[in-house]
Amino acid sequence: MTLKLIPLAAALVLAGCSLAPAVPTPDVRVTPAFKENQMPDLPGIQGTWKPAVPSDAVARGAWWTAFGDTRLDELESRAVEANPTLASALARVKAARSALRGAQADRMPQVSASAGASRARQSPAEAGFADGTPMPTGNLARVGLGASYELDLFRRVGNTVTAARADAERIEADYRSVLLALQSDVAQTYFAIRTADAEIAQLDATVKLRDENARLIDKRFQAGDVAEIDVARSRTELATVQAEAAALRGQRAQLEHALALLLGEAPANFRFDVAPLTDTVQVPMIPPGLPSALLERRPDVAAAQLSMQAAAARVGVAKAAVFPALALTADAGYASAELENLFKWDARSWLVSAVFSLPIIDGGRNKAAITRAEAQLEGAVADYRQSVLQAFADVEGNLSGLRSVRERVVHTETAVNSARRAADLADKRYRAGEDSYFQLMDAQRNLLAIERQAVQLRGLWATDTVGLIRSLGGGWQGP
Repeated sequence: MTLKLIPLAAALVLAGCSLAPAVPTPDVRVTPAFKENQMPDLPGIQGTWKPAVPSDAVARGAWWTAFGDTRLDELESRAVEANPTLASALARVKAARSALRGAQADRMPQVSASAGASRARQSPAEAGFADGTPMPTGNLARVGLGASYELDLFRRVGNTVTAARADAERIEADYRSVLLALQSDVAQTYFAIRTADAEIAQLDATVKLRDENARLIDKRFQAGDVAEIDVARSRTELATVQAEAAALRGQRAQLEHALALLLGEAPANFRFDVAPLTDTVQVPMIPPGLPSALLERRPDVAAAQLSMQAAAARVGVAKAAVFPALALTADAGYASAELENLFKWDARSWLVSAVFSLPIIDGGRNKAAITRAEAQLEGAVADYRQSVLQAFADVEGNLSGLRSVRERVVHTETAVNSARRAADLADKRYRAGEDSYFQLMDAQRNLLAIERQAVQLRGLWATDTVGLIRSLGGGWQGP
């Protein structure tokens, strides 16, 4: 009896063995701090930012509320509710979770019920008799239960479940990436529209000023005070600014259409009211934290790490196919030629079997599967390293851009004040006849250009801040 139990004991021991390799630890050098993390104490910086608690599993907070804009808050809510791309990503999460439950089902015994009746007649030749021998027609009714279970030798089933779980978590991380991208795109498009509105307001004011100048110069020409060239120049300047305003309105319409798509609406049914970006807009200051924390904060990096886990588990699945598999099956029920005798005790039947299967000649199929799985693991490791490097590059790039914007804002404010003073002096000197109209127009053109640059920088500051938040993986709330 002891010798008969040896195979069963060996099978139970092997059931705990796993052929999957350990998840690799890629060699990614993490610097102690971001190179571009320089936050100068410049005037005009508003808002605060709570440092993140680095964990991909912690729920993201509504980071856009740091801008203190209720219209932006409303747009973000509408986008999450109606965006088709986000809905598609959520559907993939549901499918991945179902696939995981399907893989987990293989760990449990499979039980099925069956019932049926048949009527058959064999030919004499099939029964081994001479041709022409009379053969009876037989009836058979059967009802029973069947069960099957595969002992998880070499953790083939366990590694399959591990891979399915990693895939499900990876797809959830992908969903968080899509969600973060959607929220960031909504915020950046929103600030781009408001920046365009501010520029359009500037151009409309300039058109009004140019029109007044043209009318005044035309009257002065009729009175013989100025030359006709001043009339031509004034009309040229007016038409030029009108053309710029028309072009900017076209760009603004395209941004509005893009925002409509992000909100899951048809552009024809969506309208965003004019809301120029003012110099009082609240832009939070974002400390990037430590580079090492970024590896846990970015959902795309988390997805790449989960891909490595799934690939390592599938190597174990491929290797397990080379080793024996043990399947246990059992069938029990009743069978009778007469329906009224079907459930009598002497009509019972049963079968129990234990089957070892081992591939001997497969033409190299299993070896090729192992090589493919190992190659996929190597690719997953490389993809992870690339994701980490890209994450660092994104943060460094946004930090550099924000630093440049802050410095340009300070200098541009000085330039705006100087340009306004120059334009005022040029207007007075022209009206006094001390300067030509060309000098007046040159001063006014410079003023318009530097004022538009100031507005553009204001919008760029907001959009780059959103870009930095996105590169950091979004915002977090405390546990």
